Amino acid sequence: MAVDREHVLRSAAALLTRKSTATMDEVAKAAGISRATLHRHFAGRDALVRALEALGIQECEAALDAARPDEGPARDAVRRLVREIEPAAGLLAFLYTENQLFEGEGQHEGWARIDDRVAALFKRGQAAGEFRIDLTPAWLTEALYGLLASGAWAVSEGRVAAKDFTFMIVELLLGGALRHPEQPREES
Repeated sequence: MAVDREHVLRSAAALLTRKSTATMDEVAKAAGISRATLHRHFAGRDALVRALEALGIQECEAALDAARPDEGPARDAVRRLVREIEPAAGLLAFLYTENQLFEGEGQHEGWARIDDRVAALFKRGQAAGEFRIDLTPAWLTEALYGLLASGAWAVSEGRVAAKDFTFMIVELLLGGALRHPEQPREES
């Protein structure tokens, strides 16, 4: 019987987003396969996490494509992005905590591509006068990632209703990022 790698990855992602410390035995059980079969596909936890990283990058890039970040007002594009990325938010929250993915020179270039695209959306909003210019696009990008991870954790733990995910993240981010006419510009 052939093992569907995509099914194994999705099962691992679903488990690890709920229980980030799950063992390889628990991952195998969640996927409905033996530990030996899991080990044939992923030599260890690091290999599994790297495969999940590739899946997370793929899902982020697909969400960015679907969100059409270059169309319409930037604030609407941010709403679309959060809505499109919501199905992958749990996986991204898990990956966000995996330090080995973001340390050293071995960082996957996909993260830089995603960062560049999201930062470009914030730059576009700043140029259009929609977003504050005293917050860098890099900071707004990191803030978005942190809110996505926090939102995913809050939903998974039942502290927040899943239907409120997009609203909560967008309102908090944009409520702090929107440029207000009465707001003085800080000098550096």
